[in-house]
Amino acid sequence: MLSSKVLKVLQGRKLATAESLTGGGIGQAITAVSGASQIYVGGIISYTNAVKHQLLGVPTDLLDTVGAVSAPVAKAMAEGARRVLAADVAVSVTGLAGPGGDEYGHSVGTVFIGYCDAGRSFAREFHFSGDRNMVRNQTIDAALKLILEQNM
Repeated sequence: MLSSKVLKVLQGRKLATAESLTGGGIGQAITAVSGASQIYVGGIISYTNAVKHQLLGVPTDLLDTVGAVSAPVAKAMAEGARRVLAADVAVSVTGLAGPGGDEYGHSVGTVFIGYCDAGRSFAREFHFSGDRNMVRNQTIDAALKLILEQNM
């Protein structure tokens, strides 16, 4: 199980999440594992731009110019979650699970996953397929795998 592996690799550190399209799914996957409270400090479900800005500190000009579904916003979300929740590691997700694309030309299945720790902060673009639930589940798995990749 990916969540168990994430918790094991992050022993002694604290993890936070910032989620948009997954609506708390990453946090749910992590907290399904016994002992998660030793690592997982919590998450912010930032489904709207207002929450991305007000709670995570994503600049409104960034949201207005590149849109919520973008690498710069995913990176800023991860940085904000790490800062606000006083974590060592943070992961964020923003994207389109359906039913339609956005005004910036992104299609359903376009997802950006942000990562932030003391030494690095970045975001990666992914393209998933399937229905809304499939895109959300693939996003959760990819976010957990990204945490593992960066901490092995």
